[in-house]
Amino acid sequence: GSLCELLTKLGPAFIKAGQALSTRPDLVSPVVLEELSALQDQLPPFSNTMAMACIAEDLGAPVKQLFNQLGDEPVSAASLGQVYKGQLPDGRAVAVKVQRPGLREQITLDLYIVRNMALWIKRYTRFVRSDLVGLVDELGTRIFEEMDYIHEAENAERFANLHRHNQRIAVPEIHRHLTNRRVLTMEWIEGIKLTQVKEVKALGLDPEDMINVGVNCSLEQLLEHGYFHADPHPGNLLALADGRIAYLDFGMMSEVQRSARTGLIQAVVHLVNKDFDKLAKDFVGLGFLTQKVDLKPIVPAFTKVFSHALEGGVSRMDFKSVTDDLSGVMYRFPFQVPPYYALIIRSLVTLEGIALSINPQFKILGAAYPYFAKRLLVDPDPELRNSLKEMVLSENSLRWERLDDLLGSAARSQGLDPEALVDSTLNFLLSDAGSKVRSQLVGALVDQLDTMGWQVACRVGQRLPRRWQLHGLQDPAPLPGTPPAMWDVLGLFRKLPYFEPAMLWQSLPRLLGEPVVHRMGLQLAQDLAERGVVRLVRDILLPQQSLLPTESTPAS
Repeated sequence: GSLCELLTKLGPAFIKAGQALSTRPDLVSPVVLEELSALQDQLPPFSNTMAMACIAEDLGAPVKQLFNQLGDEPVSAASLGQVYKGQLPDGRAVAVKVQRPGLREQITLDLYIVRNMALWIKRYTRFVRSDLVGLVDELGTRIFEEMDYIHEAENAERFANLHRHNQRIAVPEIHRHLTNRRVLTMEWIEGIKLTQVKEVKALGLDPEDMINVGVNCSLEQLLEHGYFHADPHPGNLLALADGRIAYLDFGMMSEVQRSARTGLIQAVVHLVNKDFDKLAKDFVGLGFLTQKVDLKPIVPAFTKVFSHALEGGVSRMDFKSVTDDLSGVMYRFPFQVPPYYALIIRSLVTLEGIALSINPQFKILGAAYPYFAKRLLVDPDPELRNSLKEMVLSENSLRWERLDDLLGSAARSQGLDPEALVDSTLNFLLSDAGSKVRSQLVGALVDQLDTMGWQVACRVGQRLPRRWQLHGLQDPAPLPGTPPAMWDVLGLFRKLPYFEPAMLWQSLPRLLGEPVVHRMGLQLAQDLAERGVVRLVRDILLPQQSLLPTESTPAS
C-alpha cells in the first residue's frame, strides 16, 4: 500500500520502524497493522565498487588477497546491506554480507527525527498510551546491534551452540578472520526456501515435516533457551537436501527471561481451561497490563475473543484470526506490548505465514501444543508443576481425558524422552502438588479391587451347595460409576513412543521406599476394609436376616 511505499522511500530506519509497529496492536489500529505486515525489507542494491572498497577497508587487505573469487553482483539486497557469493583460497564457498555505505550516519539522523516526532506526540497528544519515545530508543538499540556484524557473528555462534544437539538444524559457520563491523563472512549454504514446495518435494522431503521441525525449533528457542531468532522470513529458512533446516541472518535476535517463559506456558494452560480471569492476570504478570488496570471489563472481552476460537480445542485455533481479534482488544484497553513479545508475535506470525503457503489448513497452535504438553509433563519447575495440577485436576477430581490428551500430544512432540516423562510423572505424583491425584488413584484402586473382589465372591458363592448360598451374593453386577482402572494409567503411557512397561517397574524400589507411598498403602487397606464391612452388613447379613424363619415362614 501507499504507507509501505512511503516508508520504503524514506529509508532503512523508517522500514525498521514500520516493521516494529506491525507487531504493536497497542499502538496502531488493526487496519494499519494489516498494511504494515506486508512491508518488505528490500531496497535496490548499491554499487559493487563501494561494496569492494568497504570490504578492503574493514578487513585490511585487497579483496583479491582475501577471496579466490567474489560475485560480480549481489545475490540479495536489504535495508542494511547486501550479500555476495564468494570462494575462499581453500575452495570453500562463502556468503559475504557488506553494509550499505554511510548507513550509520543515515540511521542516526533518521532516528533523531523519529525520536523528536515521538516526543512531540507524547507531549501534545493523549491518544497514544504506550511510551513511544521508549519504543524508538528500543528500536534504535536493535538497529545499531543489527548494524554491528561482529555482534551478529556472536549471535550465530551462540545459536549454533544452543542447538548443536539438534540433528535437524543447520547454522552456517562464521569465518571470524574475514568478519568486522561492516563485513560478515560465513559458510555458503545451498538450500531451497521452504515456500518453494515443488522444489522441496523434488529433494524427497516432506514440506510439512520441515515446517514442524521449524515450529519445534522456534518453541525450543522461545520457551527452553529463551534466545530466539526474531526474523524467520522465507529467505532466512532453507530446506537442505539432507533434511535439515538452515537458519540464516542472526542480526535480529531476542531474549526472554525465565519468568516470562514460564508465564507464557501458564497462559496457555489458562487458555485451555477457559479460565479467563487467570488469563487476564497472566497478562499483568507478562507486562502487558499494569497492576493498576481494572481487569473486570477485560475478562468479558477475552471471553468473547477466545470462547468461539476454542470450540474445536486449542490445537485447532487459528492463530492469525485470534491475534487479529486480540489486536482490537489491545487497542481498546490500556495494553502495552513488551518489546520481547512484539518480536515473538512477529516470529510466530511469519512462521505461520510460511506454513500456510505450504498447507492452507496449518494451525501453528496445533503444531505447538505437543511441545507445550511435553514441557508441562517433564519440566521440574515448581510453577509448571502447579500449572500441570491446574490442567489435570478439576476441584477434587482427576480429569482423565485431559491427562490422556496431554500424554497423547506429548507423544507427538519431537525429542520426547519416555524415561524422563516417567520420572517426572512420579516426581509430580509424590509431590505436594500431586496429593489430589494420589487420592484419586487410591480411590480408583479401591473401587477396582472392591468390584473385583465382590465379583469373585459372587461367582464362588454361586458354586456353593444351595443350602450354603448367601442371598446377597447372587448378583455379580459391578458398582455403578466406577472410575478408570489403575491400569488405565499404563494404557496412557503406552501411547508414548519407545515406552516399555519395564520403565515403570524399574521405579518400583524407589516407590516402595517413599513415605507417601506407605501412606497410600495404609489408606488403600483402610478404605478396602471399610468397603468390605459395608458390603458384609448391607449385601450379606441384612438380606439373610430378612430370610430368617418366622412363624409364617417355615425354615427350608
